[in-house]
Amino acid sequence: MTAPRHVRADDPSRTTLGKAADENFPVAPFFLPRDWRDDLMAVYGYARLVDDIGDGDLAPGGADAFGLAPDAGPLPLLDALEEDLHRVFDGTPRHPLLRGLQPTVRGRGLTPGPFLGLIQANRQDQLVRRYETYDDLLAYCELSANPVGRLVLGITGTATPERIRRSDEICTALQLVEHLQDVAEDLARDRIYLPAEDLKSFHVTEEELARPTAGAAVRSLVAFQAERARALMHAGLPLVGSVHGRLRLLLAGFAGGGLAALDAIAAAGFDVLSGPPKPTKPSLTRQAGAVLLRARREGGT
Repeated sequence: MTAPRHVRADDPSRTTLGKAADENFPVAPFFLPRDWRDDLMAVYGYARLVDDIGDGDLAPGGADAFGLAPDAGPLPLLDALEEDLHRVFDGTPRHPLLRGLQPTVRGRGLTPGPFLGLIQANRQDQLVRRYETYDDLLAYCELSANPVGRLVLGITGTATPERIRRSDEICTALQLVEHLQDVAEDLARDRIYLPAEDLKSFHVTEEELARPTAGAAVRSLVAFQAERARALMHAGLPLVGSVHGRLRLLLAGFAGGGLAALDAIAAAGFDVLSGPPKPTKPSLTRQAGAVLLRARREGGT
């Protein structure tokens, strides 16, 4: 894993980039061309920075790059980040992660839309704490998750309308999986990403979500949401078969990571309250391999 350009070894942004190791899937694996790895890490650094600001987890010293006080809240920081993002396209950005992003944006011809979507999703996190319906949650994922897949397609020069549609399905599924893993952590931030209509349908109260272990009703609800995510992931898998070479390996890793995380949730008996179920490396490898086999059958070698 390499840091984006212009990020010094002693920069606080290293803390942000280091979180790549904790993701359900490899962000920029070794088998990719060096320029792809650099560009993917630049995009990851930006996306992780946006999320850290939204979650109040910005690395110490991170606000300094925007000229704001250390105790600046998420909304002022997101506003400052959006201003700096515009400098990526028409000037010189201030934050080192955005300076590292600038060569990627220019070299790959990326547009502001996906980057702005990620900021808007985190603004929404400051204002919307509950989602009434599954469709409401999908609309949130359109901002919070789908831009990342579109950026990957942009970096690799493989975007088509059909691939974007399949990518959106995979990215939304990955976001739903992350929501299931992080129910307890999200609730500690007064956020619930389980649709209220489903909580009601499964007779689950917010008090039950705050317990140290999940009861039968919560487990049933999580199992239902996990099956939704799995179905959405499988709907998007033709994307993997539509590309070739090392990009196919990368996308299989993304999808395999999500499927392995779903396996971990199932193996935990759908109890996501006692700790976020995490996939093992053998499980991730096994699922990525299964995705590749399916891709070969459907898309050829």
